[in-house]
Amino acid sequence: MLSTLALGACMSHYNLIVIGSGPAGRRAAIQAAKLKKSVLVVEKGHRVGGVCVHTGTIPSKTLRETVLNLSGWRERGFYGRAYRVKDDITAADLKRRLSITLDHEVEILEHQFARNKVAKVAGVARFVEPHRIAVTGDPPSPGLRRAGRGEDNPGGPIMEFTADRFILAVGTEPFRPADVPFDGEAVLDPDDILDLPRLPRSLCVIGAGVIGIEYATIFSALDVKVTVIDPAATVFPFVDQELVDEFIHDMRDRGMTLRLKSKVVRVERVGADCCFVHLEDGRQVASEMVLYAAGRQGATGALNLGAVGLTADARGRLAVDKATFQTAVPHIYAVGDIIGFPSLASTSMEQGRIAACHAFGETAHAAPEFFPYGIYSVPEISTIGMTEEQVRERKIPYECGIARFRETSRGHIMGLSSGFMKMIFALETRRLLGVHIVGEGATELIHIGQAVLNLGGTLDYFVENTFNYPTLAEAYKIAALDAWNRMPKAQPSAGAVHEMQKRVASA
Repeated sequence: MLSTLALGACMSHYNLIVIGSGPAGRRAAIQAAKLKKSVLVVEKGHRVGGVCVHTGTIPSKTLRETVLNLSGWRERGFYGRAYRVKDDITAADLKRRLSITLDHEVEILEHQFARNKVAKVAGVARFVEPHRIAVTGDPPSPGLRRAGRGEDNPGGPIMEFTADRFILAVGTEPFRPADVPFDGEAVLDPDDILDLPRLPRSLCVIGAGVIGIEYATIFSALDVKVTVIDPAATVFPFVDQELVDEFIHDMRDRGMTLRLKSKVVRVERVGADCCFVHLEDGRQVASEMVLYAAGRQGATGALNLGAVGLTADARGRLAVDKATFQTAVPHIYAVGDIIGFPSLASTSMEQGRIAACHAFGETAHAAPEFFPYGIYSVPEISTIGMTEEQVRERKIPYECGIARFRETSRGHIMGLSSGFMKMIFALETRRLLGVHIVGEGATELIHIGQAVLNLGGTLDYFVENTFNYPTLAEAYKIAALDAWNRMPKAQPSAGAVHEMQKRVASA
C-alpha cells in the first residue's frame, strides 16, 4: 500500500509539504498545486482522507442517514412511533452503506490529488530539522482499529523529505483517559463506535458535546435506551437558548435520559453485556455499552515539534495567527482542528486555502465573519450570527420572529411535529443579526440566512421576496413577518443606521 500512496513522490524536496490529508490538508495541497508549486502530502492512515473521511464527519453523517432511513424515523409522524422500514436492524446493515460511502470519498480525493499532480506518501511524519521531516513506516493493516487510522510508531522504512514551507493539518483524536477501561467492545470511543459488532439495547454516552449528542440521538432513533452524562448544566452553551430548550424537550420526549451536572468518577465493565458508570453523587448508570465522548486532543504527539521550536498546549493544539494561520515559526502553518475552535470541516477547508495562499505570497480573501455551524443530531441544529443572549449582552435593540415547521404546508406533508426557525433583527436598522434552526433540514436551510446576513441584508428581503411553496424555506418569510408585525413601521434615520452599524461591527 505504501508504494501505491507514494506514486509520484519521486523527489525529496518540495515547495510545500502538507502533513495530513483531511479537509484542511486537502484544500491546502490543492490550492498550492494550483499556484504551480510542488506539493507532497504525508498521511499516516491506511488511506487518504484523514479523520473527516474515516472516523469523523463523513462516517457519522452516513451512519445518521442510514439509521433514519432504515428505522423509518422520518415517517413516524404519520405511522406512529413503532413504525420501521426494517424490523431487525443489525450492525452489518449500518456498516454496508458506510463502506460504500467511504470508498467513494477516497476515490474522489485520490482523483483530485492525481489531477493536480499532488504527490503523496503514507507514514508518520516527524520533524528532524526546521526544513526536514522523516516519514516512518508502512501504513497499518485494515484490521487495526479503523482502516483510516495509522499508528504513531509503526516502524518500517524511513524516508526523508525537505520543503520550503510546511502546513500541519494532522487533526485530532479522541481523548482516552487512562482510568477508562476502553476495550472496543463494551467501552468505546467515537472511533470504535463505527466498528460495533452488534447494536446494544442500552447505551450510556459520557459527554454532551457535539459528538456525544450526535451519536446519542442517532442511537435513540434506533430505539436504543440512551443516557447522556455531563458535568455541565446544559448542552450546547454556544447555541441560542430557545433552540436548546426545544432540543432537550425533544430528547426527553422520546425517552432519552439526561444526567446533567453529573461528574463521572469511574467506569466499570462487569460482564459480557453490562457496564456501570459511577457518578460523583453516588448514583450508578447501568448499560450494555458506554461511549466515552468527552473531548478530543490534537494528534501532534508524533511530530517532534521541539525540533522546530514549537510547543503544543495541554490538548495538543497549536497557536497561530488567526488571519494567516502562521505559527511562531514563519515557514510553518497549522490549520484545522489542531488550532481549536471552531473545528468544523467547512472552516478547516477555508483555513487550508488561506494558509497555502499566504505561504506563497498570494492574496487570499478572508472568510466572512459569520459562518454556519451545523450539528447533525436528530433533529439537526444549525445556527449563524448572534444568539439572542449575545444581542442582549451587547444591548442592541432587537425583535425576533419564529416559524414552527408544523405550521408550514411542507412540514405537514413531511409529518413534522417539532422544529422551528428563529430570526433576530435589529430594531433600528432592520438588519438581520442571526438565524437559528432546529429541525429537519436545518443544515441546508441555514444557507439562505447566511447569504443575507453576510451581505448585510435586512428583514425587507424576506418580506418582499417569494419562496417556493410548499417548502421548509418558506419558514424564512413566516418568521420575518412574525417579527415585522411587532416592529415599528417608521423607517430609521440615517444617524440611527450609522450608529447601529458601528455597534454591530464592534460586536
